[in-house]
Amino acid sequence: MTWFLSLPTLTQGFLAGLLALLPAAAGAAVVFPLKDLRQRSLDGCLGMAGGIMVAAAFYSLLDPAYLRAEELGLPPVPVVCGGFLCGVLFLLAADKLLPTERERGGGNAVSRRVQKLFRGNALLFLAMTVHNIPEGLAIGVAVGAARNGDTMAAALALAVGIGIQNFPEGAAISLPLRRDGASPRKAFFASQLSSMVETAAAMAGAALTLFATAVLPAVLAFAAGAMIFVVFAEIIPEAHINGNKKIVSILAAVGFAAMMFFDLFFK
Repeated sequence: MTWFLSLPTLTQGFLAGLLALLPAAAGAAVVFPLKDLRQRSLDGCLGMAGGIMVAAAFYSLLDPAYLRAEELGLPPVPVVCGGFLCGVLFLLAADKLLPTERERGGGNAVSRRVQKLFRGNALLFLAMTVHNIPEGLAIGVAVGAARNGDTMAAALALAVGIGIQNFPEGAAISLPLRRDGASPRKAFFASQLSSMVETAAAMAGAALTLFATAVLPAVLAFAAGAMIFVVFAEIIPEAHINGNKKIVSILAAVGFAAMMFFDLFFK
């Protein structure tokens, strides 16, 4: 861990972003041996990912945001609550502009125009890409804010947790593209292009901690709000849509417990 702490902050953000990128690559790679993935397995992965993200939102983002606001002499409650709600509103706006495939044909005039411009899987690709931005920021901010080996280990645990969540997301982009006739290679690289945005956002989040320390608590809370919105608006409903509620709920609890263990163990 000492060698990692000695690296420049931007390099740390980049490497932490790769921790989240590699599982996405593994998920997208199922397109090579498989044309489809067993739905029950995919739903279970999504449920576990949701549990991991909820635990990460509190233990690695909201709790540190509150403590950091106090350290900086800022009013912690309005700063954290305000940042959290802004994160929710940001993803809410993104969902209005980039609805999922099952929502096509509805929404307001702007939403319908976006649906017309980006049909089918292109719309799914754009929605996934937008959702990856706050997750990458969360990784970068957590890494940039780490002060010692213990807090850095927790930040890297967050990156691993988000990476686990990225595995089914990688498959969720590549498999529909493959089903619709894209070559395995094209489907794989399209998925990776979406995931690379998360690595870039991780570097941006790490840079933010160098130049704008005062806004760090709000940014942490913003990322937490965005993550919570993704879980309850996208991941869990998507996992439940095929009727696998029991396995999804069980694995969501397992994911939460695993992330909680990682965070508390490294403190």
